[in-house]
Amino acid sequence: MSREHFMYLKRMRRGERLTVAARVILLVLLISLWEAAGRLGLADPFIVSSPLRVVKTTVSLYSSHDLFPHILTTFYETVVGFVSGTAIGVAAAVLLWFCPFLRRVLDPYLVVLNALPKIALGPILIVWVGAGPGAIIVMALLVSTVVTVMSVLAGFVEQGNERQQLMQTLGATRMQTFIKAVLPASVPTIMSALKISVGMSWVGVIVGEYLVSKRGLGYLIVYGGQVFKLDLVMASIVILCVLAAIMYYAVAAFEKRIDRRFGRE
Repeated sequence: MSREHFMYLKRMRRGERLTVAARVILLVLLISLWEAAGRLGLADPFIVSSPLRVVKTTVSLYSSHDLFPHILTTFYETVVGFVSGTAIGVAAAVLLWFCPFLRRVLDPYLVVLNALPKIALGPILIVWVGAGPGAIIVMALLVSTVVTVMSVLAGFVEQGNERQQLMQTLGATRMQTFIKAVLPASVPTIMSALKISVGMSWVGVIVGEYLVSKRGLGYLIVYGGQVFKLDLVMASIVILCVLAAIMYYAVAAFEKRIDRRFGRE
């Protein structure tokens, strides 16, 4: 390894450490300001809660054995919705790439489905699927699938036609063109779609739990708002943020492994 390359890697590692340190400092600062605002009377703790009250509420939920059942319910629904929505979305994008005519026919419908507020379908899903976890999972699946289809399909279509034409000139079939040229070049797009789908799955699950659930973090948020237990609402939101971050960074770690697999790092 040359000295220049060693110094470059050293600067990169130093930059990464500084970024992590800045993130931690910012988080600590925000939490401190939140706590100070309540203690100094700058904000009403009953309305905005405080970190200490959130911790006490979380401990109370844990002591009453209510914390993990709610967390596991929401996490299970989100994972199932995310995995199902991603698989269906990628498969649909592949199908539409292989069938340009079908893609042109369905394009306006995909746009309308993407723009449609999915919460409007909630009452219909409850009637069709039933008032239970199934309706919540289907809601998460609907929210994430359409976004995945449009994102991944756009990545497939944007790949250069020159490479595809060259492979076809050399006698490659459409399947070979897809596997050898389109799919490898679209891996970054697919990974970006996964990151978006993570957030959309959480949105779908929480919306579903608002409508029908009797257990889960979304249920706790609704219940806390109804009985004016805003500490419970804030504690549930904080837990949601932590779970969403864990799931997002799990996808990011998977993306790094894929990047190393394809030699992009």
